[in-house]
Amino acid sequence: MQTALQLPREALLRAYRTMREIRAFEERVHAEFSAGGIPGFVHLYSGEEACATGVMMHLTDRDHIASTHRGHGHCIAKGCDIKAMMAEIYGKRDGLCGGKGGSMHIADLAKGMMGANGIVGGGPPLICGAALSAKVRKTGGVAIAFVGDGGSNQGTTLESYNLAKVWNLPAVFVIEDNGYAEATSSSWSVGGDQLDRAKGFGLFARRADGLDFFAVYEAAAEVIGHARDGKGPALLHLKTNRFFGHYEGDAGTYRAADEVAKLRAEKDCLARFRKRVLEAGLLEPGQMEEIDRDAESLVDGAVAAAKSGAMPGATDLLTDAYVAY
Repeated sequence: MQTALQLPREALLRAYRTMREIRAFEERVHAEFSAGGIPGFVHLYSGEEACATGVMMHLTDRDHIASTHRGHGHCIAKGCDIKAMMAEIYGKRDGLCGGKGGSMHIADLAKGMMGANGIVGGGPPLICGAALSAKVRKTGGVAIAFVGDGGSNQGTTLESYNLAKVWNLPAVFVIEDNGYAEATSSSWSVGGDQLDRAKGFGLFARRADGLDFFAVYEAAAEVIGHARDGKGPALLHLKTNRFFGHYEGDAGTYRAADEVAKLRAEKDCLARFRKRVLEAGLLEPGQMEEIDRDAESLVDGAVAAAKSGAMPGATDLLTDAYVAY
């Protein structure tokens, strides 16, 4: 198995670009929402970039994912168009879903992105269907559900573990344990160990530091390879952190006063990536600085286009609302 530090420079640059684009996107959405420019709710992924990137580096468009209410990072890492994503968040006609889904329901089936989901634990049953399709059609694809620590307690998630095992599906369940289910600490609310739960259903299971791209990449290779090879479903438990509240506007009174500042200073997955690759001489500072500039420019352009884009009209009301057989 190729380890992350053995990746060619092009792959390392792609990983950093993905993480940096997610960070730029989320930080800008935070600013724009705070200024009152974005309708609805948003839930931001800043701090968790290594999770989506380390997993999605192993996927192609034939593979499917189901996301959560905190789905922007998954969308970007799966290859969704950032300009169309921003337009969707602004509710514009040129959005990925025509402005009808908004932040919590972005989807792009052409990329295998089955959608963000406002239902906690809503993704695992969906990926059982996608994994069954891949198995029956022999596409070689896998299906991955992302859930948080709160979503890991939902009956839909546990039922999906069972179904995936009974049907021996190429399914992977990724738990992004960011420490809080809304305002409830996972150390208090999750009974037992996530790996023990998975093993109780007969799932192959691994754990990794979700703040370390290299650890995520290597563990994801194991669980995805296991599922893709027809050996059955698997689970990956990633311990991570989010920099913002559960949702934009969350007062965050359940967190210590200096908790987020310490996370940004000491546990930033992008800073850890930069330090590792620069110390190993794998990338040059100038290469990473160029990506930083590109990411900010890309997001600036996406916001400008979204703000000037057209709103859906009356003729758009029933498009994509019914299936035509």
